[in-house]
Amino acid sequence: MAAASFVRSGRKIVAIGRNYADHVKELKNAVPKEPFFFLKPTTSYVPAGGIIEIPRGISAHHEVELGLVIGKGGRNIFEANANDHIAGYALAIDMTARNLQDEVKKKGLPWSAVKGFDTFTPISSYIPKSKVTDPHNLNIWLKVCLRRSLLLTTSPSLAQINEQIKQNGNTKDMIFRIPRLIQHISSIMTLEEGDLVLTGTPAGVGPIAAGDKVECALVDPTTNAVLEKISFGVADRDGGYLYEPPN
Repeated sequence: MAAASFVRSGRKIVAIGRNYADHVKELKNAVPKEPFFFLKPTTSYVPAGGIIEIPRGISAHHEVELGLVIGKGGRNIFEANANDHIAGYALAIDMTARNLQDEVKKKGLPWSAVKGFDTFTPISSYIPKSKVTDPHNLNIWLKVCLRRSLLLTTSPSLAQINEQIKQNGNTKDMIFRIPRLIQHISSIMTLEEGDLVLTGTPAGVGPIAAGDKVECALVDPTTNAVLEKISFGVADRDGGYLYEPPN
């Protein structure tokens, strides 16, 4: 199935914004009246175990999300048929250049650079649909291990203190449920096999820095089965874009 190799063969990433009320509140945004989305390039993928690169001058924030892997393409998909178009799932982090985003939002400019840097979509392997009983009842969490501090000590107790759960939510709290997301996106643009739809992030987004380790998981709370668990290192990007804040 081509959908299982979505990281290699997919043509676009469609990312839903502001789909958890607590996240909307923490960023002081308005609750959308309909699903709101933006596009990310597939060149932003970095597989589990890889390195998230932070561009120069950028404050990079983590946003852990459930991803939908499209298995059957279509346009103008009805909500009742949406599930037929989903082949499986993935666990992803939608990395965001927060200081750049703050600037372009004020100017009414697009978010392409904000979300599209290389390595700004850390991604798990494909999760078959058969492994997920209910995509609207999945726990999703993200932890940051502050390696910058751990380098200063060899104490296991201090190391434990420096592992902090930053995001801990459940997909039942989505403002717009999955069938509505599929319906809305496909009413605007055709969804194709291998596309990834990111469904939004719960509260707790925040910055990471070079030397940190980021770990996240997707868990079925009815069985406590860990459906996916992935981790990434963090490093400063060598060369490339340099963000300079406006005077």
